[in-house]
Amino acid sequence: MLSAVLFFVLIPGAFAHVTVQPGESTTGAYEKYTVRVPVEKDIPTTEVELKVPKNVEVISIMPVPSWDYKLKKDDDDRITSVTWKAKGSGIRAGEFTEFSFVGVNPEEEGEVAWKAQQTYEDGSVVKWVGEPDSNEPASITQIKPGDSSHSHSHDVATQAVNKTESKEGDSSNPFSLLPSVLAGIAIVLSLIALLRKKA
Repeated sequence: MLSAVLFFVLIPGAFAHVTVQPGESTTGAYEKYTVRVPVEKDIPTTEVELKVPKNVEVISIMPVPSWDYKLKKDDDDRITSVTWKAKGSGIRAGEFTEFSFVGVNPEEEGEVAWKAQQTYEDGSVVKWVGEPDSNEPASITQIKPGDSSHSHSHDVATQAVNKTESKEGDSSNPFSLLPSVLAGIAIVLSLIALLRKKA
């Protein structure tokens, strides 16, 4: 889904936090990350800013209906933050919205901290930048060892596997052999007819 906006009645403490998923990924992987933004006040959220960790490279942003986004870059043209701003009323009380993007993980294992800033309609700001056990924690993704070369070529490898499976599927299909069988039968019948004429 490009965006998920759902109603809920009760908000557990952890659910009220701005989080980035998945909470675990692998080194060098091209990962789809999703920022989940709930509303913990009685007024709408109108803007969300996500700071991109220095060792993560954002390469693609998924558009979200009714929201604009703005990218901030450094001198090396690397994206350092993404800010989503509501075109309309924003995320109302009792709702949440998700924003997705694709990022390239660091080559080293460890923790990646996603610091976010949530702005409400009245101008108040909640900064999700604290330690995991704080009231306003930054979201953490654990980066574990992985085959970065495999991760980088995942799409190409998947396409190759799909093509191979398709070819194998065609050859194992009995109907794919039908033309060859019919041609063989025709040759045999022609030889029989020729032998009868000579006899």
